[in-house]
Amino acid sequence: MLYGICPLSVVPVRAEAKDASEMITQLLYGDHFEIIEEQKKWIKIRIAFDAYEGWLDRKQCFEIDEKTYLLLNEKQKHASDLLSLVNTNSNQLMPICIGSAIHATDILKHEFDGSINSNFDKSNLVEIAMLYLNSPYLWGGKSPFGIDCSGFTQMVYKINGIPLQRDAHQQAKQGDALSFIEESEPGDLAFFDNEEGHIIHVGIMLKDNFIIHSHGQVRLDRIDHSGIFNVDTNRYSHSLRVIKKIV
Repeated sequence: MLYGICPLSVVPVRAEAKDASEMITQLLYGDHFEIIEEQKKWIKIRIAFDAYEGWLDRKQCFEIDEKTYLLLNEKQKHASDLLSLVNTNSNQLMPICIGSAIHATDILKHEFDGSINSNFDKSNLVEIAMLYLNSPYLWGGKSPFGIDCSGFTQMVYKINGIPLQRDAHQQAKQGDALSFIEESEPGDLAFFDNEEGHIIHVGIMLKDNFIIHSHGQVRLDRIDHSGIFNVDTNRYSHSLRVIKKIV
């Protein structure tokens, strides 16, 4: 088995082995993975954090051995500033974004200049979530320069040392369901479905019946038993399915 690590700031992971294929998720700096299939230009990877699979341009991979891969599984240090810098082994500065895996700097022989989150208290979830406010929506995105709804919730929890799956319907299977919205606490996850009953959206509960979620941009809206009430359009945008307590 071959393994790799992401040596760049943000790179796309695609559904198929071609540049024009849909981006299904992203790797941030330091994310590591298994290489499960190889082509001349492309490698199919399984991301260590959430077992998500997709295709990566081979040029954007730094190969590592199994021992290093297992070592990285045990370490969890993530950048907590919106933007930080690393100094590469060729003495060049490279910007990296919040949520990047700083425990990989030793492997890549880079020097990190920034803050690392070490507070795993539930109250810190909201503080981290607010850093993404106004980030544009991007299907498959996981950075403050473009992020989708489940990428947003996954990154907020990941920075706080709590693993979530990649997609909203996967995350909805985690945690314990609450019977009433009044039972929720800031940091709990709210899930929303479509007319067919499929989970299609997720956001993070705040106090006073507000929610932060990625819809056009990471934004604040009202939430009640019916769903999300968009404060700009004065209309409901999503239908509430369930609220889950993860921690």
